[in-house]
Amino acid sequence: MRIYVGADHAGFELKNIVASALGKMDEVMVVDVGTDGPASVDYPDYAFRVAGAVARGEADRGILVCGSGIGMSMAANRVAGVRAVTGQGTFEARMSRRHNDSNVLCLGARFIGVDLALEIVREWLSEPFEGGRHKRRVDLMDNPPELEKK
Repeated sequence: MRIYVGADHAGFELKNIVASALGKMDEVMVVDVGTDGPASVDYPDYAFRVAGAVARGEADRGILVCGSGIGMSMAANRVAGVRAVTGQGTFEARMSRRHNDSNVLCLGARFIGVDLALEIVREWLSEPFEGGRHKRRVDLMDNPPELEKK
């Protein structure tokens, strides 16, 4: 599995820890798109790098880290084919995979600790998509109907 990781300045330390843990897993290849320091950067730049790689099929999954996870999730979800989720607990991670086939996980470095972050990542990576009735809904997200113009 190829996983792209990225972070802004608020998330770079946690991103490095997550990337290191991922690198120790069998059959996981990690591509780190930055940032690599505490200097202020614009989180959408990193969200689009990771989300773009997932949308193009260069990455099987993506993990993004910022202060809250919210901004990264909002930016990543602007990319067609990306289903990003903000993970603040293992239940959300599991359910986002089971029912929504999430392909980008966004973590909030200011909201969760290292141990919880690593557990969220493990749960998210190991949980399969259930398919079935959920596939129809995921397909609707990936191919939304045209919105009515008033």
